[in-house]
Amino acid sequence: MEFITANFAPIMFAGLIVFLLLGFPVAFSLGACGLTFGIIGIELGVFPSSVLAWLPQRLIGIMANDTLLAVPFFTLMGLILERSGMAEDLLDTVGQVFGPMRGGLALAVVFVGALLAATTGVVAASVISMGLISLPIMLRYGYDRKFTSGVIAASGTLAQIIPPSLVLIIMADQLGRSVGDMYKGAFVPAFMLVGCYVAYIAALAIFKPASVPALPPEARIYREPNGSGGYQSLLVLMVISFLVSVFLARHMPEVHSWWLGKEITSVATDEKVVVAMCGGTFVALLIALINKYAKLGLLSRLAERVTFVLIPPLLLIFLVLGTIFLGIATPTEGGAMGAIGALVMAWARKRLDMNLLKQALAATTKLGSFVMFILIGATIFGLVFQAADGPIWVEHLLSSLPGGQVGFLIVVNVMVFFLAFFLDYFELSFIVVPLLAPVADKLGIDLIWFGVLLAMNMQTSFMHPPFGFALFFLRSVAPDKPYVDRVTKKVMDPVTTMQIYKGAIPFLFIQLFMVGMMIAFPNLVTGSLDKAQTYDLKAVGEQMLESLQPGEGQSGGYGTDGGYGSDEPQAPGAPAAPEAQPQPDSGAAAPEATADDPLKALQDSMKTAPKN
Repeated sequence: MEFITANFAPIMFAGLIVFLLLGFPVAFSLGACGLTFGIIGIELGVFPSSVLAWLPQRLIGIMANDTLLAVPFFTLMGLILERSGMAEDLLDTVGQVFGPMRGGLALAVVFVGALLAATTGVVAASVISMGLISLPIMLRYGYDRKFTSGVIAASGTLAQIIPPSLVLIIMADQLGRSVGDMYKGAFVPAFMLVGCYVAYIAALAIFKPASVPALPPEARIYREPNGSGGYQSLLVLMVISFLVSVFLARHMPEVHSWWLGKEITSVATDEKVVVAMCGGTFVALLIALINKYAKLGLLSRLAERVTFVLIPPLLLIFLVLGTIFLGIATPTEGGAMGAIGALVMAWARKRLDMNLLKQALAATTKLGSFVMFILIGATIFGLVFQAADGPIWVEHLLSSLPGGQVGFLIVVNVMVFFLAFFLDYFELSFIVVPLLAPVADKLGIDLIWFGVLLAMNMQTSFMHPPFGFALFFLRSVAPDKPYVDRVTKKVMDPVTTMQIYKGAIPFLFIQLFMVGMMIAFPNLVTGSLDKAQTYDLKAVGEQMLESLQPGEGQSGGYGTDGGYGSDEPQAPGAPAAPEAQPQPDSGAAAPEATADDPLKALQDSMKTAPKN
């Protein structure tokens, strides 16, 4: 029994692993392990019985957590857009734009995956949608099966890291940090990852062009009466939009000063990007609307199609993220606004009906319940684990690693990488992150950077052969038997499971490369964050002391005897100062009617404390 008592925390952690290996759902495994070891710990005297009495208050705190409301809101927003046919329209349109290029369809999948990630935030929805729509098209025109599977699965997992990602919301809640700051920190690494995917596709187009052929001319449907593709007017519209965006980015401090009514000298990079792109896309949409309803004929069919398909979801994304980054709305309010915007967009396209609404609400309820049950189970486990001094055991275990911060980060990322073989990102966030965050904080690691780093690492959990969830989602919609293509009427070979696994490996290495880049260059995350305000406590203290000292000829300050009164002699004929009352041992002075109120002076000095 003494051995169990002395090693209660590691035994409890091992017990959790046993519960998980038995095949029980993670939420119930966490709760059952916590309650079981809670009863055992009370019986052995490891901690008092009052520990379990704290549980109801913890659970009430979970239900009162406003931050978690962002999860169902963003989920509903994504499901409405996905089920209203937005993914199909985007893939069709972007595929037509990039089709004439080698690898154009793959580029379309990556860009649409990034757009879906910024609207749906749900990996399953992105992978399944693109698997159903783009996989048959890419196979039809001769794309390599392994590469096709890998690019679709990898693009779907972008929903993990591109704001408004659900995993970033959970990560911020577990780390005790702002969701808005987590979004800002993930902004640059997320789009760098997209750039890495694009670079890989470009390399294949140069060195293995047969594996990523261009779209044949007969498949390009948006042509002008003269036979041209209509790229000229699209290019002009893009240049105008780009120039407006650059102008806004360069004058962003003036825009902020006008909006807030006070002078702003600097603006964070992510805010510049989001607001500038929002302005540029809005101008492009305005030009397209004027051209359509005034029948000016300035834009080609392709340019009009791109504008009316791409701009509305882009504006919704920039509106949601922009209001969060600018501090106008909280992430929860931004999610609610995004859900309403998605409903309006679906209604405007005449695709919103009661059946679609029921399906989206049912799926949102399931995901929200899934998150809540895991969080409740993790709270039960965490409460008992903390009572048994588990965090201290973890801290001693990890803080003694050689190499300091770098050694800790390497071990943690390797551990998360292998745990991701078996656990979902929600489960990793609720089980592992609360144990690692205190150690990282004690080692002086910025928790926003640490959270984004773990989120990027957890993204690999969807790409691990043979357990990656994105691979399972793609397998569920990929053809497993020979089939007849509906356009060419040719018999097409199936996509094997091994081809899906092999196709995922290059993108898995790209994700790990980004993890290494974030460790080597933390400024990729922290550079997007607002500068923390610091205060000169010494100057504040000096100002407080000065304000508490009595002025010349005044009574009521602190005297040298420790009581109220003044050491200065009284003026002739002036009323005598009240006799100082005896003071308690603590040195606190009794309240007295004085000329200067020390409490008021203290409050005023704190209000006017100088900032650095």
